[in-house]
Amino acid sequence: MTRFRPCIDLHQGQVKQIVGGSLNDDGADTNFVSQHDAAHYAGLYREQNLMGGHVIALGPGNQEQALLALDTWPGGLQFGGGVTAGNAASYLTAGASHVIVTSYLFENGQLSPARLDNILRETGRQHLVLDLSCRRTDSGWHIATDRWQTVTDTPVDAGTLRELGQYCDEFLVHAADVEGLQGGIDEELVTLLGKHCPVPVTYAGGARNLSDLERVQALSGGNVDLTIGSALDIFGGKGITLDECIAWNQRA
Repeated sequence: MTRFRPCIDLHQGQVKQIVGGSLNDDGADTNFVSQHDAAHYAGLYREQNLMGGHVIALGPGNQEQALLALDTWPGGLQFGGGVTAGNAASYLTAGASHVIVTSYLFENGQLSPARLDNILRETGRQHLVLDLSCRRTDSGWHIATDRWQTVTDTPVDAGTLRELGQYCDEFLVHAADVEGLQGGIDEELVTLLGKHCPVPVTYAGGARNLSDLERVQALSGGNVDLTIGSALDIFGGKGITLDECIAWNQRA
């Protein structure tokens, strides 16, 4: 059954909710800036046993907050953002259950098998999440790297999912075009993921309320989990409460 997965998005050293497609060197369009640090949210998720959430560092200046979150709930959170073969093991040692990797795996817009092998040696499959966050193109969806600004040549399709599923424990997929807009999920993408993902997958992007959890459940046959960010009350949203998400998971 589809489960709610929590998140902690870090930007410039603060917990924020942003419009995903707006992220660049100059900043981002921001929906919410928290008065609380990352440890506050990690502690909240730990108290409610909301497993499998992710901490994402969006650009530089987030290391201190990221490590604070991981230390607050060792083994309870995944970490992504600037992860390479050179530093992946350090985040696992710091308390991450998994590391989440995208941009490192690509060179000049092409997926690098050598880099995938390198990071797999450092983490093992059981601690690796591949982030296949993507943008829509004329031919479907393509993986987007570098804060979702660079669209690669690698499609998100049945073949890619089948191939990359051999190397990781889970997938994470942000639909960058709808991330942070609270305008509804990308239903076609959720359907694709539910049909073809050979490993557990979490989708993020556009969720507004409890009905989106129900919709993801229906579209994916319960095979896709959902992250809700900007619409959530703990991030200033008015679409759904954390208590509603907890109750949903308890029914799962």
